[in-house]
Amino acid sequence: MDWLVKIRTKKIKQRLVIVLGILGFSVSQTARSVETNAWEFEATPYLFAADLNGKIGVRGVSSDINTSFSDVLNNLDYGFMGLVTARKGPWTYGLETVYIKLSDQISKSVTGLSGRGANNAELNITSKMSIYQWSVAYQVLDEATIIDLLGALRYTKLATSASITITSDTGTVFPGGKKSASGSASWTDAVIGVRATQRISDKAALFTYADIGGGGSDLTYQFMLGANLDFAKNYSFKVGYRQLYWDYKKQGDVWNVKIHGPYLGLGIRF
Repeated sequence: MDWLVKIRTKKIKQRLVIVLGILGFSVSQTARSVETNAWEFEATPYLFAADLNGKIGVRGVSSDINTSFSDVLNNLDYGFMGLVTARKGPWTYGLETVYIKLSDQISKSVTGLSGRGANNAELNITSKMSIYQWSVAYQVLDEATIIDLLGALRYTKLATSASITITSDTGTVFPGGKKSASGSASWTDAVIGVRATQRISDKAALFTYADIGGGGSDLTYQFMLGANLDFAKNYSFKVGYRQLYWDYKKQGDVWNVKIHGPYLGLGIRF
């Protein structure tokens, strides 16, 4: 699974940090009406700086996670986040790609194969996450408020390697107080959503977006609230708040997580 956790023996201090551009479908236009059948394209590199709350696990060893936004970027090794959209008439097609590598995270507790837990443990973990989302949207209303309906496939792949040492309550989590675990999990969810965009001016718009679905996971949903501003020809500034949730459990792997926080992007039309 995609998780990075570290618990220190003398002082338990949380500072898990995650920067994700986590899937979903960002608004590709500031406030454009369906007035031409010409193709319009936009590329949007962006960052999503978020808190992460929930439970993550690999091969039956799990841990609770509760991060702080103040530690954002500290544990990110590298990452790429971007969205490309193509629009013609009322139809918009999107591909969102996310790849990140994280390390050295912290958790308060670890639960082992027996279901029993310990509060002091040291975990050295490397984690990678890849996400791809293919989406199709159709504009059903083109007034002062623009409404799009959307369907998408969300593919998520997580790969984690962990070396865990229990420094107290030895034996309650796994025999000998030590365990190495590694593995990967991938799944695809189908989601449906709706987006509403409100024109403020020729250059600015507010929007809200929500989707829900499942398939590979038991449940996933997303909520976004933001603003887009055209500041130069073919360039726009995008800012807002984003929340994403997964509930995935399979063969000892767990990704029951809510990720939420601000995002910042640059739209480039061509």
